[in-house]
Amino acid sequence: MPSETPGADPGRHLIRYSGHAPFSPEVVVRAAGTSVFTESGRELLDFTSGQMSAILGHSHPAVVSTVREQVAHLDHLHSGMLSRPVVELARRLAGTVPEPLEKALLLTTGAEANEAAVRMAKLVTGRHEIVSFARSWHGMTQAAANATYSAGRKGYGPAAPGNFALPVPDRHHPSVVGSDGELDWRRQLDLGFEMIDAQSVGSLAACLVEPILSSGGVVELPPGYLAALADKCRERGMLLILDEAQTGLCRTGDWYAFEYEGVVPDILVLSKTLGAGLPLAAVLTSAEIEQRAHERGFLFFTTHVNDPLPAAVGNTVLDVLVRDRLDERARELGTA
Repeated sequence: MPSETPGADPGRHLIRYSGHAPFSPEVVVRAAGTSVFTESGRELLDFTSGQMSAILGHSHPAVVSTVREQVAHLDHLHSGMLSRPVVELARRLAGTVPEPLEKALLLTTGAEANEAAVRMAKLVTGRHEIVSFARSWHGMTQAAANATYSAGRKGYGPAAPGNFALPVPDRHHPSVVGSDGELDWRRQLDLGFEMIDAQSVGSLAACLVEPILSSGGVVELPPGYLAALADKCRERGMLLILDEAQTGLCRTGDWYAFEYEGVVPDILVLSKTLGAGLPLAAVLTSAEIEQRAHERGFLFFTTHVNDPLPAAVGNTVLDVLVRDRLDERARELGTA
């Protein structure tokens, strides 16, 4: 069969996956730094950083060098085997987070990592109900999609029972206001959990949230909110899971956005920025939670869990973040 003319209809054989949004009208052939280059010869400034992931820019020389070297001698293993890049990345990630976080599971995408985090929380607590923000986005796999309220809920049948939405504390569009007309986030949080408690069957397992909502409108949580939310979880025996796919690894002026509040989650999820655009994600938790999960038979055995190639890239990303002091750089730019 003769081949079709390149560029005639680049999306003809592709399944569309963005709701009603079309593919970008041009085919990209190359990317470098902050630019992407199309088949038609255009250079475009990439304001999305890939899929909000290219924290070091496209085709960073250190990442390119690591990929070339690593793929030449060890790219993939049986999922039960360990490699030095995996062992080192787990150790180094543990060194970037406060105690008691010290155990890591390396995966590929944010949805997959959120799936593992929720699965672990359910197993450890013996419960099944999950709370997340209205306007949230945590991924398109089952548990992650059930905890996603910003899009993708219609037409797929009933969501899993036991998923509850918490009102978003958006000071620009407040749903609960005080006498001064400003957002009363404490009252909003109380009302949200009053509604959740009324609907719960007594099986609240975890609260999965972003410290800054991304798809929900780039909403920063008010000062004190995250600590108050952690208290609500603690009172109910729930685990607090923080999804730092878009805020983790120096983007907010600290290594992690939760550091601003001094709140340490029970489970931390990283993805996009960890691989700087390559498929790498991580779940971090305490030794106590990991031990309890292990004793209860925690199972998340996937094809690319703990793969050496993306782990090697993750180590290089950490090298660059430390060397170039990108947390300080972000802080300086944010206060300029």
